[in-house]
Amino acid sequence: MLINLLFAVDDKFVDRMLVTLYSIRQNSPTDNQYAVYVLQDQPFNNAATLKQKLQRLDMTYHPVIVDDKLFANAPLSDRYPRSIYYRLLASDLLPTDLDKVLYLDADILAINDLTPLYQTDLTDSLYAAAMHTDFLNLTGTFNQFRLDTATPHYFNSGVLLINLKRARQVVDADKIFAVIREHHDELLLPDQDVLNKLYADDTQPVPDVIYNYDVRKNLTYQATSQGKWDLDWVIRHTVFLHYCGTKKPWLPNATDWFAFLYKHYQHQSKRL
Repeated sequence: MLINLLFAVDDKFVDRMLVTLYSIRQNSPTDNQYAVYVLQDQPFNNAATLKQKLQRLDMTYHPVIVDDKLFANAPLSDRYPRSIYYRLLASDLLPTDLDKVLYLDADILAINDLTPLYQTDLTDSLYAAAMHTDFLNLTGTFNQFRLDTATPHYFNSGVLLINLKRARQVVDADKIFAVIREHHDELLLPDQDVLNKLYADDTQPVPDVIYNYDVRKNLTYQATSQGKWDLDWVIRHTVFLHYCGTKKPWLPNATDWFAFLYKHYQHQSKRL
């Protein structure tokens, strides 16, 4: 099965992306093939080395150098660099023969097979994504009020299955630029906020405890499930661990359970 993956990183995050990709390969069926599309402002310094490493993972590297012309009318600043638009405008940036792609942040670790997520039927949806678990959906209610949306659903865009065929019909760059121009002081996580403000109603929910497990919320998951989603359950069922926030697992002072697991995959990936 061919699976299209999408990242948006610069030279500083190439090694983080490699850890994510290595973990995907280690937990995938051997006959899965992966096309890795990477949105970037300019070619990576070590693009040839990256291509070789991905070949060893039986993955193909497809660099996508973003054209400046697409952002001629975009509001840009230090807080709103071009890169915040990349996942939102994936349908404008990727080859037109692609119908589906799975976008992933580079602070994600795969510990089980992602194939079932990729096979999600998106016929009637623009995206599939997860809402992070919390008590009484307080996060969703707060963001519904903050963003003035019709739904309390608030999706995390770090794992985003994109129906590119539908996106080419409904995603409007000018509308995205207008939202940021009109609400730039209200947006906390700009690209994620815009996605929710414009397209939450067109997004199919998937369980975060499976496909976007926020490692900061381990106790919340356990409390919500009355202890069912313990560490053993996570190892058996969770596909993506997402290291949200500033305490990244590759930092020297990261020493919790989930950081230990990440550091293991990071060490193994260096053998490439």
